[in-house]
Amino acid sequence: MSEINVTPMVDVMLVLLVIFMATAPMMTQGVSVDLPQTDSAAITNNDEPVMITVRPDGSYYINVGGDGQSSASLETVKGHVLTIRKQKPETLFLVEGDQNVPYGKVVVLMSELQQAGVTNLGLVTEPPGRS
Repeated sequence: MSEINVTPMVDVMLVLLVIFMATAPMMTQGVSVDLPQTDSAAITNNDEPVMITVRPDGSYYINVGGDGQSSASLETVKGHVLTIRKQKPETLFLVEGDQNVPYGKVVVLMSELQQAGVTNLGLVTEPPGRS
């Protein structure tokens, strides 16, 4: 027989496609926050920024490594930031503060980041008209 049977290969590829289609939406992880809306320019940076989120209840979340967002105390966030800054001093840190969180919680977080030596800091907002 001089022909190659491609049916098993097509079956495997279709199964892989279905698995990818089913798992792709689950790969986006994050903490849901209602961002304030402002007109501002987008940040262009080649490195992956470190996202620190302040939820409406005042809890802090930080994305560390590949394990997605994890809940953390302010001291734990500061410890992670110090570790990250030792490895990559020019890392960009982004703060996502829910628009309903008390202003003081975001200010305290930014103060702790400043004490940890963070110089590249940004606030995440949402363009007007998006919900």
